[in-house]
Amino acid sequence: MAYTALYRKFRPLKFEEFAGQEHITKTLKNQIIADRVGHAYLFNGGRGTGKTSAAKVLARAINCLKPKDGEPCNECEICKEILNGSLTDVVEMDAASNNSVEDIRSIREEVNFLPTRAKYRVYIIDEVHMLSTGAFNALLKTLEEPPDHVKFILATTEPQKLPSTILSRCQRFDFKKIQEQDIIRRLKIICEESNITITEDALKTIAVLAEGGMRDAISILERCVQDGDKEIVDSKIKDLVGIPKIEYIHKIAESIIEKNEEQALVVTEEVINDGKDLYNFLWEIIKYIRDVLIYKVNGKLSLYNEEELIKVKTVSDKTEKEELFNIISKLSELENDIKWSSQKNIMFEAGILKLINYKKNKIEQDFINRLDIIEKKINNRIVNLNNINENVKKEVIFTNDIQKEKKLKSEVRQKDQIPKKEFKNIEYWKEVVNNLREKGKITLFTNLMNAKVTEINDMQIGISGVSSFGKRLIEQPENEREITKSILEVTGREMHIKIEDEKNMASETKGANEAQDFDMPINIIDE
Repeated sequence: MAYTALYRKFRPLKFEEFAGQEHITKTLKNQIIADRVGHAYLFNGGRGTGKTSAAKVLARAINCLKPKDGEPCNECEICKEILNGSLTDVVEMDAASNNSVEDIRSIREEVNFLPTRAKYRVYIIDEVHMLSTGAFNALLKTLEEPPDHVKFILATTEPQKLPSTILSRCQRFDFKKIQEQDIIRRLKIICEESNITITEDALKTIAVLAEGGMRDAISILERCVQDGDKEIVDSKIKDLVGIPKIEYIHKIAESIIEKNEEQALVVTEEVINDGKDLYNFLWEIIKYIRDVLIYKVNGKLSLYNEEELIKVKTVSDKTEKEELFNIISKLSELENDIKWSSQKNIMFEAGILKLINYKKNKIEQDFINRLDIIEKKINNRIVNLNNINENVKKEVIFTNDIQKEKKLKSEVRQKDQIPKKEFKNIEYWKEVVNNLREKGKITLFTNLMNAKVTEINDMQIGISGVSSFGKRLIEQPENEREITKSILEVTGREMHIKIEDEKNMASETKGANEAQDFDMPINIIDE
């Protein structure tokens, strides 16, 4: 006896055997019981969700000699002939290979003849979206007003490709993706009838990998028993479908997040030596990062056991959602680049290293943003401490308090009691930066405490000896205002700052001093 694939052997023979499509089977059964069967149906849904099987059950149910509650008996002559494919009144056509105008014209000619044995002549057209434009036009009139003895059942995975004139002539039923619990329930029945031993983890893995398709789930199950072993475990399934070891995927994801170039290259070499395809490996990394993102959002994941979930949590705790979005985007770009490359190994390694270094280049900006957040928290903390400890209470001046700043300048101009210190004294500069520290401006304090300061003229001072990072920080408008305000509070003078290198600063200072030797008033204008 010829071998029959499991998905064909266990194809549903009645509406009640369909998993997860009760919203459709209930309606069809009610139509059959009430004798209100339409002339044209469109079954739409993903692969392996039961469209063609439902079409065959419907064809038997409306022609069955002994129907019961809208179900075919599968035992009468008509049902048996439809099941073995010998009844010519039920025609199955694959539009992928029979999509021409001539194929549809042959149907138009046949519909005028009465059925030979059955009550209705039924045409099941699978993958109907593959018909040509001319074939659709030829089908329109027949589909709209067929003879009373003719029924059309169209099946497709892409209804958006059908003309609106076809869609409007059919009763449309959308088949949903089958839920994992429904797939597991059906697989258990198949395993019991086939004497297959399978673990709960393995059933769950198959249900997740099937992605809502029952046929895919049964096909994966069948592959697992082809070696003669009737016992199926989770690891066996992952090996058969080509999923790389979770250790490799976890390590490469961890390398990207921790910016560990050396570990990334070591893992890549291990994967290549293990015989895994790097394109598939890259796809698994993208899915893993996506799972980490989902876990970070809701703390739940399927397909992972407890030990693997611990690793996912470890990676999740080391990063943020925005970073995970960026990694997925960059890896997807790498996937497009590597797809058509003849040097996949080189492209993969270069792409991973580029992603790691891209993250490194982003650190400086992220560091600045985080320091701003820390400064705000410190400012809030200072306010709270002032309320608790009256002995160390100090006035906190906020940058956005413009009115208070103007008032302070006015009072300082009216009072000449404040001694004007020479700005060249380094101890004076320490007083300025300490004032910034007391306000919670830790970032400015850190970058200015060792800076070299020189008075250029009565209205301007020069600052040098700071890093490029410190220079960008000081030049930010809000930070420049803070420094100017601190100088005003300590000296009583409103002076502006200028960032210079030491060479230019020394030159300008020398020029100013020479002018003073000649007892000439001079203003140095900064252009």
